[in-house]
Amino acid sequence: MCGIAGFVVSGQSPETPEHVLRRMTRTLAHRGPDDEGFHVQNGVFLGHRRLSIIDLASGHQPLYNEDNVITTVFNGEVYNYIELISELKACGHTFRTHSDTEVLVHGYESWDTGLFRRLNGMFAFAIWDDRRKRLVLARDRMGKKPLYYAETKDGLVFGSELKALLVHPWISRNIDLGSLRKYLLFDYVPSPASILTAVKKLPAGWYLEWQNGQIRACQPYWDIRFPEAPQQSEADLAQTLWELLMDSVRLRLRSDVPLGVFLSGGIDSSCVVALMAAQMPPDRIHTFSIGFKDKSFDESSYARLVANHFGTQHHERILEPETMLEMIPGILKTLDEPMADASLIPTYLLSAFTREHVTVALGGDGGDELFLGYPTFLAHKIATFLRHLPKQVTTSLLPKLASQLPVSTNNISFDYKVKRLLLGAQFGPLNSHFVWIGAFDPIRQQSLLTNDVLDSTKDLDLFEDVEQHRLRLVARDDFDTLSYLYSKLYMGDDILVKVDRATMAHALEARAPLLDYRVVEFAAALPTRLKLRGWTMKYLLKKMLRNRLPNAVLDRPKKGFGIPIAEWLKGPLLSWAKDLLSASELNRDRFFRPEYVEMLFQEHLSGRADHRKLLWSLIIFQLWQRNYGTSTI
Repeated sequence: MCGIAGFVVSGQSPETPEHVLRRMTRTLAHRGPDDEGFHVQNGVFLGHRRLSIIDLASGHQPLYNEDNVITTVFNGEVYNYIELISELKACGHTFRTHSDTEVLVHGYESWDTGLFRRLNGMFAFAIWDDRRKRLVLARDRMGKKPLYYAETKDGLVFGSELKALLVHPWISRNIDLGSLRKYLLFDYVPSPASILTAVKKLPAGWYLEWQNGQIRACQPYWDIRFPEAPQQSEADLAQTLWELLMDSVRLRLRSDVPLGVFLSGGIDSSCVVALMAAQMPPDRIHTFSIGFKDKSFDESSYARLVANHFGTQHHERILEPETMLEMIPGILKTLDEPMADASLIPTYLLSAFTREHVTVALGGDGGDELFLGYPTFLAHKIATFLRHLPKQVTTSLLPKLASQLPVSTNNISFDYKVKRLLLGAQFGPLNSHFVWIGAFDPIRQQSLLTNDVLDSTKDLDLFEDVEQHRLRLVARDDFDTLSYLYSKLYMGDDILVKVDRATMAHALEARAPLLDYRVVEFAAALPTRLKLRGWTMKYLLKKMLRNRLPNAVLDRPKKGFGIPIAEWLKGPLLSWAKDLLSASELNRDRFFRPEYVEMLFQEHLSGRADHRKLLWSLIIFQLWQRNYGTSTI
């Protein structure tokens, strides 16, 4: 696991000094503390920071082919590298190392861009082909590893994180106001855009070719498809899924350094422990969890139950509120692009704790998207019923009744779910999901944003990313579409970003067996009734795990990995939040109306409303603006 950065200069552009590359690369030192390397030749600048996982002795990068005309810098892991090495040796290639990275340069020689579909892994990499004077960037199928880029008149710049591009003199820091509005809606900026006008994110499963001073291609090499359902019994499908997951975990246990597993006590992470325990002595498995004093947020008892069930070496830390509160401002400074998922904080602290013991951790990311495990999928069924009621009932009567519910700051409380359900149901069957899990819906944005922002973005369709993704697939029903949208948007630009930034801040590699592309393709082929049956979510996954996990884990309600932000904004975080959202701060940037933000604060403090998501979204953006942004209106 590593960080990459670099740029290529157009033929007519003046030479850029090498120290720019070194500055870019050093912004990524947290991703790769073990080594750094550079390739500088004829206007091509490639930089690498290394976290040594495979082939500790000889895996230095940049890495070259036999005659040094193909060069790569690589972030990630190719899990099937042993199989690919055998195949490439049979084609006549000579390997200098035992590193998974070397399959890229030889694979590119043999298969060109056909290489990408042969890789089973998580990755973002750059290949420079000196014969054709071509730069190729590629990103893994599900988007586990990030890759930012910017095309300018002087050349192309790229890096694992936005902060690497920000130190380059070619890059402007002008904020994209459309991206700002989408951030306020989604809690993140959907790919391929970034918060800056000049910079884009390479989408998951895409590659880019730059040649002769311009981008020649930027297109997908793979996507999630929903084919005809397999004609097998439930029992056979459950067994096939188990075998696929077993092989996925087998590949992800390849490591030359110690590894463990994040264990929340939920179904997905417990599934990974069960799969590991079927392949290695359980007492060699290190499981890691954190707990909280607030019981509505705490899952540590379920994690202990799973650890005891298998007999793992379990490591647990109960976090005191004071510890988390002291660290929050520092944690959030790691965000070089605004992303308002507050579970970044416990994920960051879990990563720090885990890194004290191991260098690699497996996790359960992907299960909810692939097997329909979010409560919002149940809400979709309810909202479908509500849309058949008279409009006055859904937009007036029911919201008035919901407003009478006592406001609770517990994790995903009843009143919170009801109010979010009714709010989102106004925006259509697909768009409603992103209102439910996001922050500022389009109506609230009209009150929040200044006239300057609204006028500049008057033609913006806030949900255009949802529609563009919908048009890319042929779905069998709404739930195929939702699985796709959650994978591309919520998982790709929120969940995986959160895990990448939190783990890489501590030079910890996170691996996600459920996101093996073979598992993704298998899950996509399953009919909805085997994923969501009645009110039972993850139906086939649970069937597969029955008698392999404790029933208390399989039958428990889902609980997100959250922290008590709502309460903290009323007390220990209040002064800090008030400073970031003060009228003087807001008037300086002229994005948000101070009087509306103050109203949100007062309603939250008085207990009349729970505005945790709205306030947190604004806090994150203001903190990002203070640390990284420069543009005002």
